[in-house]
Amino acid sequence: MFATRQLRADKRAARGERFGAAMAAAVRHLPFGLSRVVPPRLLGFAAISSVTFPVDLALLTAARSGLHWPLPASVTVAYLLASGLGYLLNRSLNFRSHAAVGPQLARYTVVLVINYFGCILGVTTGLAALGLNYQLARTAASLCETVYLYAAMRWIVFRDPAPQAPPDGQRQ
Repeated sequence: MFATRQLRADKRAARGERFGAAMAAAVRHLPFGLSRVVPPRLLGFAAISSVTFPVDLALLTAARSGLHWPLPASVTVAYLLASGLGYLLNRSLNFRSHAAVGPQLARYTVVLVINYFGCILGVTTGLAALGLNYQLARTAASLCETVYLYAAMRWIVFRDPAPQAPPDGQRQ
């Protein structure tokens, strides 16, 4: 049983390393000197978001236009499901976190609640109330979301643990 778990963990780690290497290679080929200012994790976040955002919009469209749910309920369900996918992909592939899931998930939940009320529900429903198509309103809200979420994931949710001091008499 332990060997099977370890094998799965090794495979996940290898996927994360390949993803990180691919992002680092892609950053090296960015034009206009962007390779000096765009970190691989930012590109990784953008790549993952390019998957999760269409999932969010597809779920939103299915709930709103297909099931005829109210817009706030449609936005909420789509956002929660897409955010869960984003957390899993960012944790395993982009940030390759090995920290305890419980405290990390608690921080992510707080980040999501703030993002949800500030960017997602507020901006989306506000723009839709002003007459903008709900899908375009959600797309506009995603611009606010992207900046906030990357910063929160990088420095709050998946922050690197503080380096531990070496035992007395040893150098690092």
